[in-house]
Amino acid sequence: MASNADGNQPEGQKAPDGGERAGVGVEEGRTDGTRLESCLDQPMDSDGVHEVVRFTHSPLPDRHYDGDTTEPVSAALHTLGELLSWDRREANPFNVAAVPLAPREPPLASCPCRTLVSHDMMGGYLDDRFIQGTAAERPFAFYHWQHIDIFNYFTHNLVTVPPAVWTNAAHRHGVVVLGTFITEWDDGAATCEAFLRDEESYRGVADKLVQISCCYGFDGWLVNIENPLSEVAVRNTELFLRYLSDQMHERVSGSLVLWYDSVTRDGRLKWQNELNESNRMFFDACDGFFTNYNWTEQSLEWMRDYSGVRGRQADIYVGIDVFARGEVVGGMFDTNKALQVVRKHNFSAAIFAPGWVYEALRDRTEFRRNQDRFWALLSEHLSVHRLASPLPFTSSFCQGFGDTFYWKGQREQQQSWFHLSAQEVQPWYYHSPLEGGGWLRTRGCPEDAWSGGCSLLLEGLLPATHTSPVSARIFSLDVPLPPRTLLTLIHRPSAGVSVSLDLKTGDPRVCPDGGVQDGTLTSVSPVVLEGGHDVVTLFSQLCGGLTPGGWTVRCSMLEGRGCTLREVGVSIQREGAPQDTPFSCRLGEIRLLDASSLRAPPERVGGLCVYDVVWLRGAGPAPDSTRPHLRLNATLRWTCPMERVHHFRVYWRRLRGPDPRAPPGPLALVGRAYSHLFRVTELLVPEAPALLELLVEPVVRSGFLVPEGQWGRRRLSYTEGGDAVEV
Repeated sequence: MASNADGNQPEGQKAPDGGERAGVGVEEGRTDGTRLESCLDQPMDSDGVHEVVRFTHSPLPDRHYDGDTTEPVSAALHTLGELLSWDRREANPFNVAAVPLAPREPPLASCPCRTLVSHDMMGGYLDDRFIQGTAAERPFAFYHWQHIDIFNYFTHNLVTVPPAVWTNAAHRHGVVVLGTFITEWDDGAATCEAFLRDEESYRGVADKLVQISCCYGFDGWLVNIENPLSEVAVRNTELFLRYLSDQMHERVSGSLVLWYDSVTRDGRLKWQNELNESNRMFFDACDGFFTNYNWTEQSLEWMRDYSGVRGRQADIYVGIDVFARGEVVGGMFDTNKALQVVRKHNFSAAIFAPGWVYEALRDRTEFRRNQDRFWALLSEHLSVHRLASPLPFTSSFCQGFGDTFYWKGQREQQQSWFHLSAQEVQPWYYHSPLEGGGWLRTRGCPEDAWSGGCSLLLEGLLPATHTSPVSARIFSLDVPLPPRTLLTLIHRPSAGVSVSLDLKTGDPRVCPDGGVQDGTLTSVSPVVLEGGHDVVTLFSQLCGGLTPGGWTVRCSMLEGRGCTLREVGVSIQREGAPQDTPFSCRLGEIRLLDASSLRAPPERVGGLCVYDVVWLRGAGPAPDSTRPHLRLNATLRWTCPMERVHHFRVYWRRLRGPDPRAPPGPLALVGRAYSHLFRVTELLVPEAPALLELLVEPVVRSGFLVPEGQWGRRRLSYTEGGDAVEV
């Protein structure tokens, strides 16, 4: 499989202040398993734990934590020995995906032409390896999820485990995620001869791959053997694939194992660029075949009629290299030409390295524009799947990165950031002409946002001859609606236009089997609720008050439909006399709730415990000491039903410091968590002896404010030496 020229591994992050790492304060000799046990052993009838500040060697494994900051990181496995010795008890708990695979329509199995994206970029594990996000300027992110079905994270390491941030983002959009198992060159040949020598050996490797997928929450594997094989190894490769596929299907619903077009049945490394008798044995043993990239239309025509396909045309993924290396069709901004040929013959497509728009086009300020252009060119040949998760539905359009982090319309963090787990359900991005010379475009805009890193900007021109409202499609869904649905739209329209929600539904009475045909959609406009309406008042109270700061918050109600929501959009109407009207409208958030949930009890965070405490000294004196800053690093773990939680906000406050006369400090945000785990890193704290409190607030999907009494909380006291502080 092709690789880009720049395969260097990224350097580890350094401390923001450039300070020296003086050491750690943890109990020596603990293993990963006993550290978790120590967390679970913390008494829940007490709200405090005590630590002694010591600076000793950290037991945190380097493969799971950054050596400078102790931030949790994703990583690959590099050797066969590493793979065979992998143990779930020593797995990285932070790299476990927190988002289950969302239901979608149509299901992947019923799609006649699928689209796979294989993400290969500069050796992999770049900014995306930081599981809790990082302060990256102009990072790469993918957000055109509605157009793809399968996401493969590819590197040239033996076992590529997808970073949890990618699995979370893909699963949120109903996209299956595959890791990569690859062998190459002489080392790869030796590895294959070792694990393919007999049944016990290949089953041992397959069992480990299944365990890794189950542990980390992704959905299968791309198997890529790019080295010659002996006669015995070839024979066992087919059995290995069949066993791996069977075990994955048994343990992971909807899982896939795909084979890359490389070696042939006689063990030669000879790319065929098609499915034929030389490689059919591998296709028959797994879920799909990913061809090499140097195919021709004639080879697709031959393959379409090849008897070995046997009704599995959707399982053949024709490879398209976006970098256009070698003799290929299309590539770069002509990738659509290759895709057009693939679809002409009704095959699935495997788009390799679409990060070309980031790697090759060096002006990163144009990244969003370039990526939108690339996928717009492909869109004619891409099918769209619809999310089918039940209400509540919410999106602030965040793409998982930005120059600022916004929270409820306010700037909360004034620095560049990247965290794909924070990516919201993504809307349609497009540029459409209107009759009379007008146009409409949607794009992500980081200049202002309601929550996260960007808003959705609708902009265009309403020509004077266009007197009817313009409907802008935002989301494609397949969601049954309750008897009463509350909708909220947070937006900022420009002068001269009005904006309202525009929904398209399918009435199940039209289709006796409950299905909905595309031709039976009905546009409906929910009833706008005025500010004094009881529902609006209750909703505002549950959300802790709505202070939009220049944003317009509009609540609407849709009643008694008994139907399925298929599209969410907005209607844009000119105000005043007909004339050419340029317009823009910034959408900050769209939320849909079952109105009966307005009286649902709030979620409670329980069992908050603190472990893996590490003490560091940063450069420069602390405010209350002549010594360098004391910094706290610790893992927090808690319990809370995730199905109703969007994310968690982690806070701390000083209760008592070295000077007992100082009043308690204010509540301060530490960070955001998208699972039941959070690693506090480099938190500047008072010198010992001191007492502080750590708190975890659940942010629920309905948007309701959870009272502080329902948050998780733990007090942490710490001393130097043996001096005790009463908790």
